[in-house]
Order: sequence, then structure tokens, then C-alpha cells
Amino acid sequence: MNPFEKIFNYQILSRLNEADSIALTAHERSWLKTMLEHPASGDAFADETLSRLRDLLREEASIDSREYIVEKAKSRERQVYHPLLRPLRRMIQEGRGIRLTSRLKHGGIQANQNGLPVKLEYNMVKREWYLIWYNARGLMSSKLQHVVSAEPVALHPERAEALRSRAFALLEERRTYAVIEIVREYNTELSRILYAFSCFDKTVSYEEDRDLYRIRVSCLADESEFLLSKIRFLGRRVRIVEGDQLRRRMRESATWALARYEDSPDSQSASQPPGDAGSAL
Repeated sequence: MNPFEKIFNYQILSRLNEADSIALTAHERSWLKTMLEHPASGDAFADETLSRLRDLLREEASIDSREYIVEKAKSRERQVYHPLLRPLRRMIQEGRGIRLTSRLKHGGIQANQNGLPVKLEYNMVKREWYLIWYNARGLMSSKLQHVVSAEPVALHPERAEALRSRAFALLEERRTYAVIEIVREYNTELSRILYAFSCFDKTVSYEEDRDLYRIRVSCLADESEFLLSKIRFLGRRVRIVEGDQLRRRMRESATWALARYEDSPDSQSASQPPGDAGSAL
């Protein structure tokens, strides 16, 4: 085990979670203070919370990267934190309904859409926030950038719970699961492997007698290819031990890749030196 992994080590993190504690390094405190200077922090935190965080970090040094990092030209940056995230999260926590007004894809406005907000998700492929909500037509998914306004609507607790149960049942049908096992010789790279799956819902289990880590990952079915790209990136460090669909897709892509490099008469003759043909005669 690398002694410099420190708080990123799984065993230490699990014990901290059991004690409801969190450890922060000086570098993380400096990073947080720098991030709080970003204009989007006003949308991410309530004024009271933001003020308290800044007071706690007053003595910390900010990270000034301007001296050693030069930013090159790039495409237009999308805002990672959306202003509606905080009010929508509060509606979900309080079990309230919602009245949405949103822009349509081909123009126009659709108002007075009533439903129950269920979940907020960030799509790592499209790099956009989505609101998952439920109404009479079923489970809906709306881009936050298309939402014009979202007003809370009072719901009876029993009605809200019944709608939430239906919504989560439909959401469960859309999800796919996989159990990914870390090859033991790469246990020292646990932090790197967990970071590769940081954008997915996951749980980690450890079998002490076999010194074996397993990661149970869940994602929406339309994000399964993105999950496969992460697994391919890790190469021989991991293997899929559960998840028939993902195992099948991995075998297919591996077969297609190997087929490109199979030996054929044309490739053999092309790779043969020019003098060899004459000597064979």
C-alpha cells in the first residue's frame, strides 16, 4: 500500500464515514477557497452558508495558478452549476410537487406542466444537467438549460409518496448494473480506479481473506457505452464479473478490435521483405 495515498485510501475513508467525519488537507482547503471566488458559488450555496465557508477559510491561502498555467483558446464553456439546482434539490427533499415552464426544442414555450421532481442528474457524456420528474404521462427528463421557471406546488405527503414510488419503479427499469472486480496485483492503484468511476453511483466491497475489491456500478442504460469506455481505459486492471449486457458488449468490441489485426495472405505478403520472394524460387 502506498503510504502517500493518505485520505484517498478506501479503508481510511470507510472508517471516517462510519464516524461521520471528514478529513481535509491544506491543499483541499486552499482549493475550496479558490473555488468560492468563482461567480457560480453564489448560485451553489445559500448566502448564509457561503459567508460561513468564507469565514472558516479566511486564514487559508488561495491557489493562484496564473503564474504557471496558460489557458489556451477553447470552445464556449458551459456552466457546470445551474442556478436552479439548489431550489430543485430543496423541492425534492421536502417532497413538494413542481410546476414547470420550459422551452421547446424547436421554439415556443410550454407552461403549467405539473408533476413531481424525482432526481437531478448530470450527464457526463453531454455535460448537461437533467431534471428527472414524474407526471401523468410517465417519467420525464428535461434539460435544465431549457427550464424557464420551476415553482413549488404543495402535495399531500401520501400522494407524494405514492408518486415517488411509481417514479422510482420506472427509473429502476432504465438502470443497468455491473460488478467490476479489481485484479489483485493492481490493488495499489485503487485510488486511480475509483476515480475513473467517480461519475457513477457505486458501492465498494472488500473481501479481506482474498484481498479482493469489487465495485458495484449502476448507471442509466443510455450511459452504458460511457461506462464501457472507462473500463476499456483501465485495461487489464479490472474485469466485469457481473452484468451480462456489458460483458457481451465488451466481448463484441474486443472481437472487432482483434479482427483488424488478424493475419491474412495480403498482410503477410505486404510485410515480407522484397528479397524473400526471389529466394523462395
